[in-house]
Amino acid sequence: MADIKTRDVVKGTIKTLDKAAIAGERMKSAYAKTKDKAGQGYYAEENSPTEYAADKFSHASGRIKDEGIHQFNKQGQKNVQTTKENIGRAKDKIADFKTKRAVKAAEQKKAQAVAEQNGSLIRNGAASRSPVPDVPKQGEMPQTQTGASRLIKTRQQGKKTIKTTARNAERTVKTTAKGTVKATEKGVKTAKATSKTAIKTRSQTAKAAQKTAKASAKAAQKTAQTAKATAKATAEATKVTVRATIAAVKAIIAGTKALISALIAGGWVAIVIILIVVLLGCAVSLFGGGSDSTSYTPVSAEVEAYTPLIQKYAKQYGIPEYVELIKAVMMQESGGKGSDPMQAAEGSFNKKYPHEPNGIKDPEYSIECGVLELKAALTSAEVESPIDMERIKLALQGYNFGNGYISWAKTNYGGYSYANAVEFSAMQAQRLGWEKYGDTQYPAHVLRYYPYGRAFTSGGNQAIVEVALTQLGNEGGEPYWSWYGFGGRVEWCACFASWCADQCGYLESGIIPKFSLCSDGVDWFKGRGQWLDKNYEPQAGDIIFFDWGNDGSIDHVGIVEKCENGTVYTVEGNSGDACRQQSYPVGSSSIYGYGCLCD
Repeated sequence: MADIKTRDVVKGTIKTLDKAAIAGERMKSAYAKTKDKAGQGYYAEENSPTEYAADKFSHASGRIKDEGIHQFNKQGQKNVQTTKENIGRAKDKIADFKTKRAVKAAEQKKAQAVAEQNGSLIRNGAASRSPVPDVPKQGEMPQTQTGASRLIKTRQQGKKTIKTTARNAERTVKTTAKGTVKATEKGVKTAKATSKTAIKTRSQTAKAAQKTAKASAKAAQKTAQTAKATAKATAEATKVTVRATIAAVKAIIAGTKALISALIAGGWVAIVIILIVVLLGCAVSLFGGGSDSTSYTPVSAEVEAYTPLIQKYAKQYGIPEYVELIKAVMMQESGGKGSDPMQAAEGSFNKKYPHEPNGIKDPEYSIECGVLELKAALTSAEVESPIDMERIKLALQGYNFGNGYISWAKTNYGGYSYANAVEFSAMQAQRLGWEKYGDTQYPAHVLRYYPYGRAFTSGGNQAIVEVALTQLGNEGGEPYWSWYGFGGRVEWCACFASWCADQCGYLESGIIPKFSLCSDGVDWFKGRGQWLDKNYEPQAGDIIFFDWGNDGSIDHVGIVEKCENGTVYTVEGNSGDACRQQSYPVGSSSIYGYGCLCD
């Protein structure tokens, strides 16, 4: 009976374990359903815009979280309740088993007492009778006192076995039940943790997807803006091209009119010159060429409006072929605005108005005085034709500085150079006590509006080179680092490059920055997309940076004089504490790179 009862308890325990397993399967199924719901929530709107998809995914994640927690709590609580009920039934069976065992023990005791009483009667009867033992019946074993004792011991051992079995069964049930409950609770906790981790992961994935969607939308918006800006820039470029074409056509018309005038006057030399000017000038205007620093820019509508007056006075004073040059001068001086568009008030031909900036109050009188000033400069510079560019530069610089510059430059240098223009400007500023005298880049500024100048003017940023060459042999660097603002000597190569840039107006126009640290200069050029590596073949005026140790540290800076036959020629400040010319092979390991000028 004890064995049967123990088996029943074990069977109940097995059923409990089976139910726990079934509960686990149910939790697994609930998780799978939740996962399916998550998948359906994500793909339901896959064809909608990205931001809406991100919001939808985030909402689905919230539903996953709530559904997961609900399912796991429900299944876990049900499993714990089932386990508790199984433990209660097991305890009832144990109590019933104990009761039945106690009844059986009482019956066994009663039977033992009866047996002992019968044995005593037998012993007493034997003592009064003859000691001759009873003869056993056939087939019976002799019943002696020793046999009775053995029977009692056997029964006692049976009792102990029953007790031990009961205890073991009870202990087995308790241990198994406790283990099952703990295992189930642990399973529920693990399942909850797994659910939370899965939900957290889904939530993080949703956030990441949302961020990605927003980033994609931003990128798309930025691309659209870039495309819009590009279209706008293209439209502007087209407008500029159209304006240039119109200006070229106008130049052709003006040249044709000048040709007709020359034919009437019978000047065949003038005819040849005008033909060359018209053909070359119009070709350059229409098809381009040369560097950006000498590119042609059409004059403004305000200047064009003065064309009849300019033609009138150019013809009157014998320079009809220079109408385009006069217009270029007006464009540089005023853009055709104001009452003194030629800025001729301070010139020697102004007899009516004060000799001060914008002193003339009559535009036509300003044009007349300006034409006379330019004719005097062209005559003094001995300009032979509208394409005699070197003498035209001399004449234009004289228009800005005064005709005294022309005779000084011819006497001392044989003609115009940017370097001697800088020298004359510095000399006059010192003599007059002014901070600055005139525009040292006046010829270049005017010729960008002259339709024929581009075909006959060399490109590159030669101005800064010419300034640098005038400083060769200077030692110690005091003029450069003191100009920069230092109270004592510093490593002055960058100060020298900045000083040269300032002398030719490059600092003021933003072509080169003012820098005393080489690394600052590199950062400036890189930040504006004007940086090229050491394998580039530089042009005159480019800024060259050096890395002596080839370790990425910028150690020195100079100015490119020219690049010929694979060799870069430079002018450098603080080269052995002096201004010197140097040369390097293109791509030399000592060269770090180049800052390219765009003026």
